[in-house]
Amino acid sequence: MSQAITFSAYGPPEVLQLSEVTLPEPGPGQVRIRVRAASVNPLDIKIRSGLMAGAVPARFPVIPGLDAAGVVDAVGEGADASVGDEVLGGTVGGSYGEHALLDRPVAKPAALSWEVAASLVTVGRTAFRVLGQLGAQAGQTLLIHGAGGSVGTIAVQLAVARGITVVGTAGEHDIERVTALGATAVRYGDGWVERVTAAAAQGVDFVFDASGAGVLADSVALTGDSAHVITIADMSAAQHGVAFSAGSADQAEESLPELVQLAAGGHLDVPVWRAYPLDEAATAHADLEARRNQGKVVLLP
Repeated sequence: MSQAITFSAYGPPEVLQLSEVTLPEPGPGQVRIRVRAASVNPLDIKIRSGLMAGAVPARFPVIPGLDAAGVVDAVGEGADASVGDEVLGGTVGGSYGEHALLDRPVAKPAALSWEVAASLVTVGRTAFRVLGQLGAQAGQTLLIHGAGGSVGTIAVQLAVARGITVVGTAGEHDIERVTALGATAVRYGDGWVERVTAAAAQGVDFVFDASGAGVLADSVALTGDSAHVITIADMSAAQHGVAFSAGSADQAEESLPELVQLAAGGHLDVPVWRAYPLDEAATAHADLEARRNQGKVVLLP
């Protein structure tokens, strides 16, 4: 047996409970890890609350969590890792527990902390994927909504490294941090269009919406083409002719090793705001839901 956070009904953070669960066994190509850190993502909250019930129906009880880092303690046939290896990756069947299964483990460099290793997976590959889908090139201008958030922070850094001019909307408390990453930061909220227009005198070529703050109509108007706008957070995307980007395993496999090396080499900053013990998962969800965080939230089993 193993301990994990589970929920058996949709609801507020309090539905998350520490439970005894059956120790998962790795299938072909999979590894089981003793989890050292598990990342908490906004999608976890949407699934727990029932907002994603139509797209991702739950089979209760659910172990939440999309990604983790830890030490391999069991391997399936053909797995690309050995017992004792330190790895990270997307999980199969949840990550909020003492043990988790990975089907594409990536080696964790010693230079990465457990917290950063777990935090990098979903946000890193999401930012990498959307930038590839947009196709912005060096010398063009990209507007990132939610540039101070976990995905936005990574997207800013990747885009700036590629020679793309970045304008990022952010909260007042994130302006200085987003600016330090190489973007021109502007405050979000009423009047953001005018502030962005003033900051990007050359115009805006592409928009990456990581905020879901009802900015799609104005973003399409800024670029003049709905095909130049992608969101990962606004479910009304189709109403504006905008693509809603979701991930795939193939894209994760392609991008994660590169992202890991960038982070380990000091070329990609992944800010971790707070780490919570596993049994405080409900508090972690409440803090993330209330947007108290300024960086990633992780659980430490």
